[in-house]
Amino acid sequence: MATLTTTPRADGYRMPGEFEPHKQTWMVWPERPDNWRLGASPAQAAFARVARAIAQFEAVTLCVSAAQFKNASESLGIEKTNHRIRLVEIITDDAWCRDTGPTFVIDDHGNIRGIDWTFNAWGGLDGGLYAPWDRDDRVAATILDIEGIDRYRTDDFILEGGSIHVDGEGTVITTEECLLNKNRNPHMTRDAIDAKLRDYLNIEKVIWLPNGLFNDETDGHIDNFCCFARPGEVLLAWTNDAQNPSYLFCQAALRLLENTKDARGRTLIVHKMPIPGPIYATKEECDGVEIVSGSQARDPSIRLAASYINFLIVNRGIIAASFDDAKDSEAKAILKRVFPEREVVVVPGREILLGGGNIHCITQQQPQQKKQ
Repeated sequence: MATLTTTPRADGYRMPGEFEPHKQTWMVWPERPDNWRLGASPAQAAFARVARAIAQFEAVTLCVSAAQFKNASESLGIEKTNHRIRLVEIITDDAWCRDTGPTFVIDDHGNIRGIDWTFNAWGGLDGGLYAPWDRDDRVAATILDIEGIDRYRTDDFILEGGSIHVDGEGTVITTEECLLNKNRNPHMTRDAIDAKLRDYLNIEKVIWLPNGLFNDETDGHIDNFCCFARPGEVLLAWTNDAQNPSYLFCQAALRLLENTKDARGRTLIVHKMPIPGPIYATKEECDGVEIVSGSQARDPSIRLAASYINFLIVNRGIIAASFDDAKDSEAKAILKRVFPEREVVVVPGREILLGGGNIHCITQQQPQQKKQ
C-alpha cells in the first residue's frame, strides 16, 4: 500500500478514542526468552487468556512467527472454538503491539489509514530495553500491508502507542518523562513535539503530565498511569500513601488535570484508581529469564510498575488485569462504575507484568470504519 507524504491533519484524519467502535484488536505472540521466563511459556498462556477474553467482544488478530504458529494455534484453541481469533505470520523482536503496531486514524467518510511511528525499543542505545529492534520497527507497516491500508511514516520522529491517549475530540494526554526524554527525539523541542502530535493525531490540545508511574521502564508511558474513559473523563493511578514512590507523581498529575480544560473547554472529571502492590518479581521468576547482552536484566529487588490503568476498552467490554492483590476487587468495582455500559472481564496480569507491561501494552485496537 502507499506511503503518504502528507499528514493526517492535512488529509482530514484523526485518531479516534479507544472507546469508539472497533473492527478488531491486534496482538503479537510472545517468545523472546530474554524477556519472558521459561521460554515464554507462562507468558503465552497469559496472552492466550487475554486474546480469548477480547474475542468474547470482537475479532482478534495475533501476529506469530513461523516457529510458534502451531503452538499458538493449539494454545488458543482456534480450530475448535475460537473462530474470532486469526493468526498471521510476522517476524518480530518482541510482543508489545501497542508500541510497535500502527496507530490507526479515520476520517468522516468511512476511510482508515495508519501511522507507522519510528520505534527504537524505548530509548535505543541510551536506556532501550533490547537491541536490535529493526524487526519491531517493521511491524506497523506489515500490519497495514495485511489490511490493505495506506500509511504515514514518521522517519524523523520516534513514538510508541503507549505514550499517548486521545479522547477522539481534539485532546491527547501524554507525559513529559517519556516524550521529552533525550533518548527519543533529542533534536526536537517540546513545542516541536506538540506540533507533531497535532499534525499526526489531528488534535488541538496536548495535556502534558510531568511523569508516569514510578519505575515504568518505558520512561513513563501514559497508558500505565492515566487514560480517557470517554471525552471529559479520565482514570488516574492514585495512592494516598506518602511513602509510595508514585505519590508525588499522582499529586502533580491530579493538580494539573483538575486545572486544565480539554480541547472542547471541559474541566476533566478524574476517577482515582488505586495502585496495587508493592509487587516484586521473585528470584525464581527472574532466574527463569535468559541473560543476553543488550537486553534488560530482571531483578527481584526492583518494584514492578503494576497498574490497573493498563486495561483495554473493547466493543461492549473492558479487559483488565488482576494481580492477586488486596486492591483487585476495588479496581474492578471502579471499572464497573465508570463503564456501566460495558462488561468488565478480569484476567491474571502478573506474567505480562513480569515482562514489563500489561494488557493495554500488548494490544492495539483497529477502529471500525463507517459504512459509506
